[in-house]
Amino acid sequence: MTSERIPNDTLAFLQRRRSVPPWALAEPGPDSEELNAILAVAARVPDHGKLAPWRFIVFRGDARRRAGEVIAGVFQSDNPDADSARVETERKRLAHAPVVVGVVSRAAPHVKIPEWEQLLSAGAAAMNLVVAANAMGFSTSWLTEWYSYDPRTRAGLGLAEHERFVGFVHIGRATTAIEDRVRPVLADVVSHF
Repeated sequence: MTSERIPNDTLAFLQRRRSVPPWALAEPGPDSEELNAILAVAARVPDHGKLAPWRFIVFRGDARRRAGEVIAGVFQSDNPDADSARVETERKRLAHAPVVVGVVSRAAPHVKIPEWEQLLSAGAAAMNLVVAANAMGFSTSWLTEWYSYDPRTRAGLGLAEHERFVGFVHIGRATTAIEDRVRPVLADVVSHF
């Protein structure tokens, strides 16, 4: 079925959705009201047990620079011989898009709800965030990168010991047209029982 034959605007929109790299995102980003609406949609995900096993950290304005200092500091401590240009690349990790939202998994042992389900809920929150921002006319990129997994960076960006980044969603306006990537052939990823 081609997108021309799909009568539903939502399905047609989802067929066009694609990521735009952070370096190709610029102002204007979502204002406070738009961002709150995006985050409200992000929070409307399956959540077995109503645990809200995720949270969001918003990086905008100077907060992006401060976060970049944390990332660059950890990178530099692990790579003391790195040249200044490479360190600056790390410092600017969250500086390209006007708004970056860190999606944090708070998955933890629970008597009834497996941690795996809690993590899946956090992933769904990240995807809802992406779709909501795209539906408002913004472009996005959901990335993790090395600093998502580094315990020093996680602590420096405000995560508790048991929390993990699901990723960082960069939000802005695309500055250039980006070609779509090749998508999976359904016959390769779908089976029928």
